[in-house]
Amino acid sequence: MDFHEKVSNEIRGGVRGTDQGCEHNPCHFHGQDCTFCFCPLYPCEDPELGSFFRGKDDKPVWSCQECYWTHRPDVATEMHRLLADRGGGYGAPIDRAGTKAALERKFSKRAKAIMVLGATSGAGKSFITAALCRVLSDRGFRVAPFKSQNMSLNSCVTQSGEEIARIQELQARAARAEPIAAMNPILLKPKGKAVSQVIVEGRPYRDMDVTQYYEGFVRNEAMGIVRRNYELLARTNDYVVIEGAGSPAEINISSYEIANMRTAEVADADCVLVVNIEWGGAFAYIFGTLLLLSEAERRRFKGIIINNMFGDAGCLSSGIDRVESELGIPVLGVMPHLEHSLPTEDSMFIASKRSSAAGKLVGVIRLPHISNFTDFDALTMEEAVSVLYITEPMELDLVDAIIIPGTKNTIHDLTWLERTHLASKIRELRGEVPILGVCGGYQMLGDQIMDVHGIEGGVCQQVEGLGLLRGITHFDAYDKRTKQVSGELLVGAGGKVRGYEIHMGRTEIAESRGLFRISSEGIPYEEGSISPDGMVMGTYLHGAFDLPAFRAFFVGLIKGRNGGTEGREHRTLDEVVEESLALSARVLLDNLDLSHLIPREQKGGR
Repeated sequence: MDFHEKVSNEIRGGVRGTDQGCEHNPCHFHGQDCTFCFCPLYPCEDPELGSFFRGKDDKPVWSCQECYWTHRPDVATEMHRLLADRGGGYGAPIDRAGTKAALERKFSKRAKAIMVLGATSGAGKSFITAALCRVLSDRGFRVAPFKSQNMSLNSCVTQSGEEIARIQELQARAARAEPIAAMNPILLKPKGKAVSQVIVEGRPYRDMDVTQYYEGFVRNEAMGIVRRNYELLARTNDYVVIEGAGSPAEINISSYEIANMRTAEVADADCVLVVNIEWGGAFAYIFGTLLLLSEAERRRFKGIIINNMFGDAGCLSSGIDRVESELGIPVLGVMPHLEHSLPTEDSMFIASKRSSAAGKLVGVIRLPHISNFTDFDALTMEEAVSVLYITEPMELDLVDAIIIPGTKNTIHDLTWLERTHLASKIRELRGEVPILGVCGGYQMLGDQIMDVHGIEGGVCQQVEGLGLLRGITHFDAYDKRTKQVSGELLVGAGGKVRGYEIHMGRTEIAESRGLFRISSEGIPYEEGSISPDGMVMGTYLHGAFDLPAFRAFFVGLIKGRNGGTEGREHRTLDEVVEESLALSARVLLDNLDLSHLIPREQKGGR
């Protein structure tokens, strides 16, 4: 049987999607479409898709090893339609040139890159990136977000068990794409004392201090990681929308910088600069940032966005005219201040969220190394519930419930709780208000934390916990559990829960009930624990409040000022976030001229 006869048999067989049973799956990339195991276009001899190598007898052989194009779901589906509909039936000769030309008219062989950079941290890069992803997805394009290096303690777990920054997961949701590690190939999770855990392609790599990271990792490994992951996204999408980090004009670290202009060069990206006008000095930020860049770097910028405007933008017109005339870069528009329910990227911008009505106040301890604080965004969806971030013992007198959140350094932050007398105040309130520990907070609730190998704190030690749950946490190995899970609540009225585990250490609990029944890989088990009186509970499940069941149960325990547990229609956090993404795209289109960046026409529409 010759090559093209095999292809015809595959078309006839109607293989669709990823062939999970194939011993080579996935032979190219996660999520590939295996409609054609044998490419109908082979050998296409297109240098954008493959290359020749020397085979037996020194004869040139065409290699498709670097070609992802025909395994894109949209390309494979259209190719199957074209070949199945051709005249003469399945046995007819394949018009490789004609089929390829038809596909090229409809699908990019390589994504166009747009990069969103900020004049400062907090400029609004993450928000603008997410909004652009949604606009492009609404126009029918296949889109992926990308951030080469992110420093964040707000992370989540992909379907494949990879750990990426939570904001890249949000941007993937905006793009209607499945989150994968390639979207955030390097993630730094600060642990204190200038040491960070380095996550590479979704997996823990090792802990590094500043010198080890910049002098060793960045100089020798980082850009290779950035290139191969960007390349995967570029070869499998129409657009890649890239988010920068901090400012591109940090001249003191320019030789080590990998997240801004070096990434723009790798991607050959069209760049846009975002500045937050609320901080003051917006025009100084614009001029200062761009004039500190080289002329070649400056030429990449296709536009400037002034973000977060309160009031009438008309007062900016003379400044905008001067920017455009002196820098030769258009101001795409002015984004108004927008109230939305999208998660915050950075812990430095954590803000308490108060309900407009008097009601129940949940106090979240703002630990020095607080992580995954977006776990609590959904609480304010309940009627008259406010969230207050706590740093002083006296503030706990105001609250109706206490949450000890996740942390990147459990032992250090437990010591901080004791030193600040927050620990003694939490113990004092035991039985009066419900107390929940999540991940690192769960570990703190027990009797002891055993770190005999110095894995968590860098020092071999055994420390006393808060003693509110009978249990011990062990740090046995430099190994992290990262997994998406779902299940049901075992207390109260029950109901569905969903989230992810992302932690080191294991916790052994006695004299308490399980909080959830979780199913992982078809095997059910009890997760978390709740004290006999039901007032102290802990879990490793991040995102437990996102669905209504556990949120309503926890709020129902609060002996708050107004009582009642009825929520605002008990909506899911996903529904609220989706509304905010749709709103952000509308506001972006209403206020910016995007013609310098993206086409006006629809590709397929939604």
